[in-house]
Amino acid sequence: MADDNASTARPDSGSTGSPPSPPSSSYHHKHQQVPSDASTKNTDATIGIDASASGHKNNLSLSFAADTLQGIDESAVIHLNHSESPTVLEAMAPSNAGEVYSIYSNIKDGKVSIEHQIEINVVDLFDVQSNKEISLEEVMDGLRYVMEYRIKGGRYPNLDYDIMKRLADGLLLHMGDTEKKRKLRAKLTEEADVAFQLFGEFLLEVQDFRQAVGEKPVSDLRHALKLDVRCGPGSTLQEQQSAVALIALLTTIYPQFSDWRELVKADGQSEVQKCMKEHADFVRAEKMPEMGGVILAPQALCFDRRIKRCLKMFRTSLETGLPSAAMPDLQEHYGKNILPEPPRTSVFKMMWTQFTDFMILLLLAVAVLMAATQDFIPMAVLLIVVVLNAIIGFTQEYKAGKALDALTKLTVPQAQVLRDGNTSMINSEELVPGDIIILEEGESVPADLRLAEVSQLEIIESILTGESVAVNKDPKEIKTLTRKLPLGDCKGNAFMSTVVAKGRGKGIVVRTGRQTEMGKISAAITGAKKVLTPVQRKLALLGKLLVVFAIVLCAIMAGIKIAYHNDIGESLKIALSLAVSVIPEGLVAVTTVTMALGVRRMATRKAIVRTLPAVETLGSVTYICSDKTGTLTEGKMGAAELWTSDSVAYGFTESTSLDPNKGDVIMKTHSTEEPHVLEKTLDKVSSQMLIALMVSSLCNNSAVVQKDREDKDEQGDSPTTTIPLTNIDSEETAMADLETLEWKGVGDPTEVALVVAAQKAGFPKTYFHDLGYTRIYEQAFDSERKVMSVVYKAPLKEASEEDGHFEFVLAKGAPEEILNRCVGYLPPVSPGSVASPLDVLKPGVDELSQSITEEFYDSVSEASGRMADNGLRVLGLAYKRVSVNGGGLSKCEVGDGLDHVNKIKDEKEVPAPTLKPTKLDLMTAANTNKTDDEDDDEEIPPGYAESDLVFLGLIGLIDPARAGVKESVRICKEAGITVVMITGDHIKTASAIARELGILEEGGRAIKGEELDLLSEQAIAELKPFPNVFARVSPDNKLKLVTALQSRGESVAMTGDGVNDAPAIKAANVGVAMGIAGTEITKQAADIVLSNDNFNTIVDAVEEGRRVFDNILKFIVYLLSCNCAEIFLFLLCSIVNVELPFTVTMVLWANIIADVPPAMALGVEPAEPGLMGRKPRSPKRGILTKTSFSVIIFQSTVMTLLTFGVYMMRDRSTEEKESYARAESFTVLTTLQLLQGFLSRTMRTSVFRVNFFSNRWMIYGVLVSFVLMVIGVYVPGFNGILNLQPIDRVSWAKIILCSTILLILSELEKLLLRITGWTI
Repeated sequence: MADDNASTARPDSGSTGSPPSPPSSSYHHKHQQVPSDASTKNTDATIGIDASASGHKNNLSLSFAADTLQGIDESAVIHLNHSESPTVLEAMAPSNAGEVYSIYSNIKDGKVSIEHQIEINVVDLFDVQSNKEISLEEVMDGLRYVMEYRIKGGRYPNLDYDIMKRLADGLLLHMGDTEKKRKLRAKLTEEADVAFQLFGEFLLEVQDFRQAVGEKPVSDLRHALKLDVRCGPGSTLQEQQSAVALIALLTTIYPQFSDWRELVKADGQSEVQKCMKEHADFVRAEKMPEMGGVILAPQALCFDRRIKRCLKMFRTSLETGLPSAAMPDLQEHYGKNILPEPPRTSVFKMMWTQFTDFMILLLLAVAVLMAATQDFIPMAVLLIVVVLNAIIGFTQEYKAGKALDALTKLTVPQAQVLRDGNTSMINSEELVPGDIIILEEGESVPADLRLAEVSQLEIIESILTGESVAVNKDPKEIKTLTRKLPLGDCKGNAFMSTVVAKGRGKGIVVRTGRQTEMGKISAAITGAKKVLTPVQRKLALLGKLLVVFAIVLCAIMAGIKIAYHNDIGESLKIALSLAVSVIPEGLVAVTTVTMALGVRRMATRKAIVRTLPAVETLGSVTYICSDKTGTLTEGKMGAAELWTSDSVAYGFTESTSLDPNKGDVIMKTHSTEEPHVLEKTLDKVSSQMLIALMVSSLCNNSAVVQKDREDKDEQGDSPTTTIPLTNIDSEETAMADLETLEWKGVGDPTEVALVVAAQKAGFPKTYFHDLGYTRIYEQAFDSERKVMSVVYKAPLKEASEEDGHFEFVLAKGAPEEILNRCVGYLPPVSPGSVASPLDVLKPGVDELSQSITEEFYDSVSEASGRMADNGLRVLGLAYKRVSVNGGGLSKCEVGDGLDHVNKIKDEKEVPAPTLKPTKLDLMTAANTNKTDDEDDDEEIPPGYAESDLVFLGLIGLIDPARAGVKESVRICKEAGITVVMITGDHIKTASAIARELGILEEGGRAIKGEELDLLSEQAIAELKPFPNVFARVSPDNKLKLVTALQSRGESVAMTGDGVNDAPAIKAANVGVAMGIAGTEITKQAADIVLSNDNFNTIVDAVEEGRRVFDNILKFIVYLLSCNCAEIFLFLLCSIVNVELPFTVTMVLWANIIADVPPAMALGVEPAEPGLMGRKPRSPKRGILTKTSFSVIIFQSTVMTLLTFGVYMMRDRSTEEKESYARAESFTVLTTLQLLQGFLSRTMRTSVFRVNFFSNRWMIYGVLVSFVLMVIGVYVPGFNGILNLQPIDRVSWAKIILCSTILLILSELEKLLLRITGWTI
């Protein structure tokens, strides 16, 4: 019938059907032929179809009343004649070489699938503004593709009303978007034009969309459509034509919108009316104008698409690939397959940045002042400090830049591609979606692929997921209700830069360049802005305050001197020397060295710091967002409990040990009874337990091997699981060998735990293999079914299969899914019912199972809930007897019903008739004109279907908490730090572990990743109470969580291991990467790397960070106290109009010997008691508080007054006596400053309570400074350079007296701070 109609529709076929309607009253459907040298003007066939033929079942009359379009030419008034019955075009397949099958040909897809695709895009329409990972352009491309390929042409006139209603809202929301850069005149975006076009096309094609639009108030449409803008000055021809066409549709379809003026703002009606006259043809056309351009398949993983549909979407073929002639057009549309280039910073610019830091500029300005006053020695010292700091800063920035350089190494240079039927190696940059890639063992994947054919293909995806175990690939599609799927679940995809570990395969390129998973991560890392750490911001602010302080003091000093009629030039010189005293020259150097020492100490505690400022930042962290697996827990799965259908519970000892020779299975009893250890023999176990462990072992693709035999395994030897003692000469030798063996799990950790559980019971895989059990079929796990099943065959008699064999299905999966597929359960088996527990599987044995009752269902649910509440990951286990002698393999047309549905989806449908073939259409016509549309899914034998199962029991797996983590969490709470658990695990399991560790308390909250997807960053930030557990999260959720917490003013530490965690790690205030499980890219993006992947190390690092900041604060207070003492002394002497007690050289010498050594010694001061009992310092708080500022003023004032008193009491009547007074004052003040270094070891605690020798560097530093001071005073020649001279015993007595006074006043000040509890 389709062929008949097609031939009827062709102009040269001599059609006898109804004549077509005239063009003025029909939709225009043109069938294009291949262009030839001859004119093609007369090759078009105009086919008229009525509304019903186009799918509009409500028989719309697209007509306008004459008064509706007042002022429009009569030719624009149209009417559809529905009395005629035009020929309907049902199929359009090429009948000869002169015709082509359009690239827009449709593979009929189910209504539910189309609604699902639309719904995904509708969700994104509303989420695009808050979700930075979604682009509006991508969403519009997806909707346009669905319209052109699946809906247009009347294929689906009825779709879900609720979805259509939300689609209408979403399109109206965005069709008024304007370009932000244009301010004087509104300019609509390209996405707004596409939304407008789609709005009109859905009006034409889908009845439910029309109904939803008809319920809109006319004011809403007027506001959203912006018809005045689309027809106004500056609008494009396409916008004008679309506006006129949509006005015609709305006024025709809806009586309530019959007056077009109500749809337009009053001041824009004249422009619209003029536009309608100019484009009257589109009033008559009764359709939306074509947007032009080739509509290519959007780049997506296509994990939910079957292979044949993917081939049709990308117009390619597994036999020939894409034609080379189509490459330029495809590359122009999709772009090159290259990762985003990281921003390059030249070495010169890096070095220049170090010298443009504010504090460095300040020191350079001081050096210039030194040169101006001809003090070259102090100038040289300052320049040395500046250069050292620049070298350290440059080194750190250069290392950080290596993270971006590592990204460039991820691009795969060459790819083996199939084009024009030939295989060749090409530059991977030239790949486009639709290319067919050949994957061989050892090769890297050049782009994101949808795998089409695999042969034992295993790919290592550790660069993305952090999981070092190769992933088995399966090209079968995965049905899901979301656009996203965890990378580890994408079994049918291969990702750029991952490596083929085993086997070979063939895949379709579906994403290239920045659209690939690696491209998105690269863009996120390279696009992240460099954020200053708290200590950097605070030091910059402090430097600016010091500049202001210096300027004010210079002005005051100069003003005082001039007021006393001193020489102006001399007064300015003295004022400049005072500015020198303000600047703590050692501040930058001491800060850098202190943090560097903190890095060294943290390295000894298994925390490797990559960026110096991260040390201090850790000290102010308010939230630690930690992965669960491997960080809070051991990262080793083990079986904790087995509950069987006869209501018996079993436990496992040493469950996380991979050594199969360690551990036993115990039968759980009442708490008052001793646990019963089961014997590892066939006659001592129940049928339920044995078959349940058989499912664990055989329905499994993992193994446990000896590490020293891995090389043998790779060469083909079977994995070794146990060592029989009978094969070893002596039992002593056997035990010695067993104790030295190391074991390794190969495969998914969950499946490894199941294998180990069976081994500990004494029934490893080899036991069943020795009985002749052979796997013959497998249905791999996927996220939709949540079930894995295998089929085994076994001989009816143990000797061989000569007497025939029997088959059985073993299945495991989510408890609810397994239970829903079961029709019975295995009750307690009475003694003597079967000769062996394994005989339950044999068809000849009477069926022992019983039908599932409501009571049994409740008992399973109760057991599953109890195990989940205890933090166990629960799996259901079941089996099914199939047949004797392979009956399950008999041919059956029905199967389990899935194949029939999929075959229907593969039938060809009418191509969208409103589009003309393009050049690219003609080039790829051979690939889209395939007649082979049979189903590409393998037929599931009816006996092997995952239905009519017999329930066996539940097995609960646990990843135990690490030792010491609970205590670390308690310490964090006392320190005011909130710990947040992030995991991909089930929410019940995660919550149970969180409660055990103290993370989730009474009244706490846990949330799933899918709920997080629905919330904006602002909504997440406003959650009350804020969740402590985030389960089933994706790496995207991590980034969203970081930014949400930061918007609340929190300082966040985020952990991660995979490359896809890198954006969140880089965005966090402190990014923490796992040293063992983490990928190189993640480590490069992180600030800190944990060499032991342990949460306790993070807490140790936080304590070290607080210690570093505490010490930085101590030496800042010390430095400013000393320098302010000099400032106040200068000011006081100026006010009383006496000669200044110090020369500029003396000031600089005092600063060098009294500032740097003691300050550096303070940088290694041990942590004060109760450091982790304090609340975190707010990132918004300045480096100095009112209290610490008061302490600085108090300490500097005491030293000023004591020095001033000594200076004023000394006779200064002659120049020689004046020189001695200066030397004495210098010695007094310098000694007091050195003493203040000791006193600054604590901010509150009495110095007498501190172990004098706990900081030996302080002792060494003060001794060195004191010796240098004495040398400067007593060494002839050198003291002349410094303008100093020797002092007598009386002067030293004064020094001792002043030191005693300072000590007493300092202790009184600390006592006051302890009493008041003021925060320093």
